[in-house]
Amino acid sequence: MRPPLVLLHRWFGLAVALFLFISGLTGAVISWDHELDAWLNPQLFHAASAPDTGAARSGLELAAQVEARDPRVRVNYTLTALEPGHTALMSVEGKIDPAIGKPYELGYNQVAVDPVSGKLQGTRQWGEVSLARENLLPFLYKLHYTMHIPDGWGIEFGVWLMGIIGIVWFVDCFIALYLSFPNLRSWRKSLAFRWKEKGHKLNFDLHRSGGVWVWLLLLILAVTSVSMNLQTQVMRPLVAKFSTLSPNAFDSRTPQPPEKPVQPLLTREQAVVLAKAEAAKRGWTLPAGGVFYSSSYGLYGVGFFEADNDHGDGGLGNAWLYFDGRDGSAAGGVIPGTGSAGDIFLQAQFPLHSGRILGLPGRIMISVMGLLVAMLSATGLIIWLRKRRARVVKAIQL
Repeated sequence: MRPPLVLLHRWFGLAVALFLFISGLTGAVISWDHELDAWLNPQLFHAASAPDTGAARSGLELAAQVEARDPRVRVNYTLTALEPGHTALMSVEGKIDPAIGKPYELGYNQVAVDPVSGKLQGTRQWGEVSLARENLLPFLYKLHYTMHIPDGWGIEFGVWLMGIIGIVWFVDCFIALYLSFPNLRSWRKSLAFRWKEKGHKLNFDLHRSGGVWVWLLLLILAVTSVSMNLQTQVMRPLVAKFSTLSPNAFDSRTPQPPEKPVQPLLTREQAVVLAKAEAAKRGWTLPAGGVFYSSSYGLYGVGFFEADNDHGDGGLGNAWLYFDGRDGSAAGGVIPGTGSAGDIFLQAQFPLHSGRILGLPGRIMISVMGLLVAMLSATGLIIWLRKRRARVVKAIQL
């Protein structure tokens, strides 16, 4: 039983080592993506106008102004209320160019607007393959879960690849644990580090014992990696076999291609009014903090959170309500902590993967885990190279 598992662990490890090394390092950084992004690009995050120079406009008013300034633009996400001193950083997309029947090429998909003056402070293409200052953090974020592998034929190849790597990683977690404890008498060795030995012995301990000490956290990262990339294709159908899941507003609709977007008949303001009325019925006290429109699904989403918590730090994240963009009918929502066991399990995937479920301590832990994942990948590769070199030398001597 042990020899084939050793072989399987070796080949699984070699197959995913480079990808996990990159994902580990990028994960350690993007745990702080918003803070680092704001530090690198103050023009995108900090308003040029001082808060005391005038009344800040609402995100809804600013979004309408952005669209009026350039008729080619549709704002597809904006915060409704902004933190004092911060810009309104909005996501945008091109409307359909009637001359060619395709979306306008804007050259950017994010805009930053001064909430007092209404002036445009900057733009950028989020996710662009670029190491320029304004693109660095989005580049690392997308590298983390897609390796920037291009899409094709309607398939997100990078997303699929990293999801499959997550599955291999999940299986290999159990193989590695089994191999780390060959018998009851030597179990202590699997928890020890020979710091004084250094060299290959310490490298081996860092790989084996290092993985054992954080095994449960590695397993959580592997599972949540699959959920992040392949929730619809793998995780949701799998969870549905064990628990009843609430209907998903997006899964029940067929997405439209970019050249055939679903044109909304409701405005953002009307969607927010509908959401606030529904929230009042539910007894919610948090304000409507942000609104998006998905033109491929024809859905509005309204999130409920304070202006400084749009990223959903702590617990299972923020609550969202969805409405049909054409007739305003309710299309469900995601209410953290409610629903079946399966619903709550799926709600927990991103908060667990990002560490935000525990707030700041969780983000620190995930950042450290990213470095450990990179270390385990590197030490595993070093072990394989050393053993391969030994086999080559032995073959030459024979």
